[in-house]
Amino acid sequence: MTYSTFKQVILVRKDLALPKGKLCVQVAHASLTAFLETRRRHPQWAEEWLEQSQKKIVLKVNDLKELLEIYNKAKQIKLPVALIRDAGLTVLPPDTITCVGIGPAPEDILDKITGHLKLL
Repeated sequence: MTYSTFKQVILVRKDLALPKGKLCVQVAHASLTAFLETRRRHPQWAEEWLEQSQKKIVLKVNDLKELLEIYNKAKQIKLPVALIRDAGLTVLPPDTITCVGIGPAPEDILDKITGHLKLL
């Protein structure tokens, strides 16, 4: 099956009110880790995404509960996902779940589980 557009979605917890620098680092972790998972499980998706200018979107979720609900939905439909936990070296306690990276994956599939969310 051929898909036309691929993107990556990063979900960030709004309730943590992360400082900008910390937020950027967590999003970077999610993006890279999810990409590596995609490359392992769906190498053609990863290649298509790289060729299509690496489209990414960062969306906000209210809290850990909402983040995990979407994470579990993505896992159920077998999308490549990355759950990011902070090491706790700066502003957060160790193992705080900060964000989730999903994909890159076909945009139409991602939109089914994240299309209702707002931009960060």
